[in-house]
Amino acid sequence: MNEHDGHKYPVDPPDRFSRESHAGHDHGISSNADRRYLWAALGLLLAYMVGEVVTALLSGSLALLSDAGHMLSDAGAIAVALWAMRLAARPAAGAWTFGWKRAEILSALGNGVTMLVIAALVCFEAVRRLVDDHPAVNGGTVLVVALVGIVVNLAATWLLAKANRSSLNVEGAYQHILTDLYGFIGTAISAIIIITTGWTQADAIASLVVVALMVHAAWGLLRDSGRVLLEAAPKEIDLSELRTHLNEVKYVRDVHDLHAWTVTSGLTAVSAHIVLDDACFHDGHMPALLDQMQACLGDHFDVEHSTFQFEEAAHADHEHGTHA
Repeated sequence: MNEHDGHKYPVDPPDRFSRESHAGHDHGISSNADRRYLWAALGLLLAYMVGEVVTALLSGSLALLSDAGHMLSDAGAIAVALWAMRLAARPAAGAWTFGWKRAEILSALGNGVTMLVIAALVCFEAVRRLVDDHPAVNGGTVLVVALVGIVVNLAATWLLAKANRSSLNVEGAYQHILTDLYGFIGTAISAIIIITTGWTQADAIASLVVVALMVHAAWGLLRDSGRVLLEAAPKEIDLSELRTHLNEVKYVRDVHDLHAWTVTSGLTAVSAHIVLDDACFHDGHMPALLDQMQACLGDHFDVEHSTFQFEEAAHADHEHGTHA
């Protein structure tokens, strides 16, 4: 152990050119507790979905049928989330140097695409019913099913809210359930309108409200998963501030080729070329200096995986002059 600035950091044998830090934390989001919450929510949704499809066909309600379709996507989202959790838990091996941790990002992307497809289908049918003749809707039946659906989705939402929603994978499944809950509330309101006024088009309007909620949730999932897959810097990290922090470390002359990206939810990686005073390579300052930089990233930016390549100032100045 090496003591530096009042803190103790583990010091490995120094490498003249580069060092990598990867704290031995568990970046997986596949805890047994999370799996139990998701399995319980999946069971609730599947049981209710079967009854809702039958009731929707018997009552002629598009709102109920759209909710059932969304619930099917909810069940699929949870099933895919569970599968992605299992993949993400696999250790790194062979060519898969980060393991399968990005499986959860692909799961979130799939959830977003699925929600958009279902939203488009429901929107088409709802508009058709608004402009053309539409079948009668049994408001009483729809109201009962919608109220039960609210209870079921509240329970499922509560279960998923207890899981680790910092995972984009779990958040995707949660957004599915939450928009379905809003959809059932809208369906219940439309059923009350149909019962009290006989205006059956309220059913199609409720479906359009569900569509709007689905598009909003899908956009959030596609945006966030897209940022990860395109390796944009995490939203919570200001690269100019990160560069400033590293430049303020003693003996650091310059920081360039700075990159920050997200491997998977909760696992941010940073790499950079660090130009150091030439004396660092001869006076034994490098181990403590590297520890200080890695502690800076961990304390201020919650970065656990960092790779630095050290360069001597004279060499860096020569390279700069060569390419100028």
